[in-house]
This record gives sequence, structure tokens and C-alpha cells, in this order.
Amino acid sequence: MQGTWISLLPFLVVIPLAIWLREILPGLVAGLLVGAFLLEGHWLRFIERAVDALLQTATEMGHMKVIAFLYLFGALIGMMQITGGMKGFVQWISGKIHTKRRLLMFIWLTIPFTFFTPMFRIMLIGPVMKSMIEKFRMDKRKMAYMIDVSTEPIIVLLPIATAFVGFMTSVVEGGLRQNEINTSAYHLFVASLPYNFFAIIGLVVGLVSTFRNIHIGSEEHEKEEEEANSFHRLGIKKELALVVGEPLHLLFPLGLVLILTLFFFWYDGTSKGAKTIISAFSSADASFAMVMALFVTLITTAMFYLFRRQKLHELIYHFFDGGNELMAPIGMLILVWALSSTAEGLGFSEYITSTFGTFLPKEIVPATMFALGSLISYFIGTSWGTWGLFMPLGVTLAAATGASLPMTVGAVFASGTFGAFASPLGDTTITTASIMDLDIMEYAKYKLKISLLCGVLALVGYLVIPFFFL
Repeated sequence: MQGTWISLLPFLVVIPLAIWLREILPGLVAGLLVGAFLLEGHWLRFIERAVDALLQTATEMGHMKVIAFLYLFGALIGMMQITGGMKGFVQWISGKIHTKRRLLMFIWLTIPFTFFTPMFRIMLIGPVMKSMIEKFRMDKRKMAYMIDVSTEPIIVLLPIATAFVGFMTSVVEGGLRQNEINTSAYHLFVASLPYNFFAIIGLVVGLVSTFRNIHIGSEEHEKEEEEANSFHRLGIKKELALVVGEPLHLLFPLGLVLILTLFFFWYDGTSKGAKTIISAFSSADASFAMVMALFVTLITTAMFYLFRRQKLHELIYHFFDGGNELMAPIGMLILVWALSSTAEGLGFSEYITSTFGTFLPKEIVPATMFALGSLISYFIGTSWGTWGLFMPLGVTLAAATGASLPMTVGAVFASGTFGAFASPLGDTTITTASIMDLDIMEYAKYKLKISLLCGVLALVGYLVIPFFFL
């Protein structure tokens, strides 16, 4: 289909609905249905078209690798929880922290062991930090901020062994495929990391503000917040509360998955003809390597837990319970893929190339993507949703205008990072505030000032660097 402004309608439906409902999933469903109807124009065939798009994108081999990785990673976390790995580590480390300086060092030194997902890191170190509040008389909001600033901004900058890598690589691959750009999605993802200015600036500001004891905002006015959905997963929470802590049950699988991920990156790259470690990592199939690492880790870890006299039926149950916890982002990812496929059928890339690509200066493309993406991500509160929505547009604009592709991709990733970190709807904000017993909106306001500072500095970088250095 020849590209016209009609190809923008699916995205124009998604974004307002996401802002209005403060949820990305209903908007994605509506955008998919609108795109399918525009393609078919028939009340029944458009539903068939939408379902077909979902099935095709979900069963595409590259997408299946990403889905498998996300589910298996959640399953591993579920097994570590029921065997007392997370609880044991929290209990063990709490006895080692005696000074405020050690507390600050604990936050940053735990990164090599907790960098896999933001939720994993927050759930691991949050209880430890909370237990230290009265001991060191620290502002709970600042303590929560220290957790957050050492989580999302770091994890999005890591090129291996995180739950983000598969998703981020997949959205880049979708944009490249949409524009018929023949380059490695993982290589481009890695090349874009230095251009995630918000994450880099946020990390630097976070380090300075925590170690230099810089106060953010006024003193805390504590409010107790009743936990939303108090009966949700209540049985699981009670069961986990009775688990006996065992630090080794966390350290063993985490160390194993990290080592195996590095090994399978090397193995897959060398099997494709790479001669050096760097070239092996560049040419390796990232999704395949991480799925292989997780698969072997799960089998080995299960045998290790059974040897440690863990009950098999509990391991199986929490394997699936942990995996099911990631079904929401998996479902969102499938919808994003299907929506992009449908929009492409309407001629999205062709229209963007023939319109915006003709008058938008290439030097301001990264800044434009960052500004628009940050605005939307703040209202919808999800980095993954923002990346899924804006990556096709960013890659298309970069290809059409000749803008720096790595910088544009980095700007899109930076915009999603801003929303996940600053938004009151962000998973990290909600999770950290809940663990630390903070009012979510008050905590989000507390973080907003420094988030805006980092955002403005990042925007300046996207405006200045293309004119003088690229």
C-alpha cells in the first residue's frame, strides 16, 4: 500500500489513549485494530488481519527467542525466591553494614550481582535499605532515589546478560527490517549506548549527589500508603515469607548465568567465523546466546536445588509463577511487533521518508526523538512501550534524513529511560516507593526536579553534538 498520512493513524491512536488511560496495552490493541481495519476495510476481515499479525509476529524465530529469554529469566527469579536465595542474601548483607559509608558502597557494589532487571535489583536491595533507615536516620526518599538511580540508568547501558538486551535489540531489529537496512541489530544497539545521554548524565549526577551528600528537595513529610491490590498474590507472599534464607541459592545461579552468557556469546560468534573475542561478541546472535545461557542455567540450578533438598513440586510451581510474572511485558512486546507490521503494511516507512525526511534537518533528528519520546514516556511510564512506539519512527527518520543512526537509536532509548525513571507510572518508581513505604506521587515529585535537570542536559547534548562533532 502506498504510504499516506493514513499510515500514522495507528500510532496516533496509541499515544493519546496511553496518555488518557495511563496504560500502554489498551492503546496498542486499539492501534492494531485501527491499522487492520484500514488495511481490510471489512468488519470481519480486519479482525482476521489483526489476529494474523499477532500470530505471525509471535511465531517469527527472532521474536520467539526474545519471548523465551524473558519467560525463562522470570522463571529463574521465581526459583531463586522459593529456595530462599533472595531472602538469604538480604539477611546476610544486613549484618555486614555498620556505617553510612558502607551503606552507600553496598548500593553500588551490588550492581555486578543485581544488574539483570530493575525489578530484580530493587526487590533485592530494597529490603536491606529499608532496614537501615532508622539505624542511619536517612530520608527514605533519598534512600529510594539512590536505589533507582543505580538501577535503570545502569541496566540500560549494559550490552549483555540483562532482560533489557533482548527487548532493546529486537526493537532495533524491527526498525532496521522495516527500512531494509542490512546491519547487525545488536551491533547497532551497542553502538547506540554512548548516546543514551540521559542514562549517562543521570548516573553521574546520582553518584555525585549520593557520595557528596547533596540534598534533593525539602525534608521528608512521611505518609503511609496503603498497598494497592492488597490481596493480589497474597498466598505467594505468605509462602515466600516462610522461606528460610540461603544466600548461596542466589549467588550460584547468578554467577552461572553471567559466565554462561559470556561463553555462549563467544561460542556463537566463533562458530560464525569470528577470530577474536570482540568480533565474536559483535557477530553473535544475542538473543540465542542469552536463551542458551538461561536454559543451561535453569537445568543446572534445578539439579543444584534438588541436591540441596529443595522440593521438586515447589520448584516447578515457582518456575511457572516467575515466568508468568513477565507475561505482561511479553504480551506488550507482541502487540508492538504486530502494530509495527500493520503500520508498515499501510506504507509507514514510505510516508515518513517522503514527508518528514524531506524537510527535517538531520542534525535535530536525535533531539526531536528524545524530546517527543520523553514527553510520551513520562505520561505512560514505560521504557519498553516508548521504545516500541518510537524506534520505528526514529530509524525511519534517520534513514530518510541521513542523521546519525546510532545517536538516533540512543536518543530513543534515552527517552524511554527518562519516563521509566521519572514517571509516577513507572515500574521502578512504583516498586521502590512501595518497598520503602513512600507515597508514590510524592516520591515521583521528589525525583522530578533532578530528572528534568538530567533531561535538559541530555537534550542540549543531542542539539550540540550533531552540529559540531558528527
